[in-house]
Amino acid sequence: MNTLLTADLVGLDKIINSDPVAITFFIGYMAMFASAVFFIVERGSVDGKWKTSLLVSALITGIAAVHYYYMRDFYLETGQSPTAFRYVDWTLTVPLMCVEFYLLTKPFGAKGATLFKLIVASLVMLVTGYIGETSGIDNNILWGVFSTLGYLYIVYEVFAGDVAKLAKTSDSPALGRSMFLLKIFITLGWSIYPIGYMVLPGNLLSGAFEVSSIDLFYNLADAINKIGFGLVIYTVAISETAKSRSAAA
Repeated sequence: MNTLLTADLVGLDKIINSDPVAITFFIGYMAMFASAVFFIVERGSVDGKWKTSLLVSALITGIAAVHYYYMRDFYLETGQSPTAFRYVDWTLTVPLMCVEFYLLTKPFGAKGATLFKLIVASLVMLVTGYIGETSGIDNNILWGVFSTLGYLYIVYEVFAGDVAKLAKTSDSPALGRSMFLLKIFITLGWSIYPIGYMVLPGNLLSGAFEVSSIDLFYNLADAINKIGFGLVIYTVAISETAKSRSAAA
């Protein structure tokens, strides 16, 4: 009992003293939980072919909210980065974000092979990244290269691969606008993750800034990327639903 009380007091002290990392764990948890509820509720506002997309958006933010709940407690008790928790979260949510690309373009002709390639690339990116973070300084750069290759393939698909071609040939202005926003998320929003990896000791940007502060950037990037992805999907779903209902009227 005394141990639990001490841990609670330490965690409370971090919040009272405005530890920015602790505060962003709380913000990330609440923001993603609220977003999951929003996407579930809004499934009733869109046509059937878009309901799965909003369900996946709810799963992404819901899974992240659960992990942030535990990551928050881990950080408050130890003051250390919850690396394993993060990679479990990312291993579940990043492939789901790739599923969103497929679902977004499926009404316009996307094939299952595209989904398979995106998921494989995301898993390569995450698994090799985790090995690099946990296998010691000497292996950081090697595994980081493999991880980056997975990331670059996703970038290629979005900018010039099947996903990009389907978006370009579709007759949906909403899809075009959404793909533009998703490209920004992929290139700018996701860039924080390889940058965070490269500031690890022994890596290319080692010493550029404090490793301890990377949790702050990860927390903010996670919330922006995951919630932002969902809102982009929601915008397309609402726009396409309104267009189809207007045409049917």
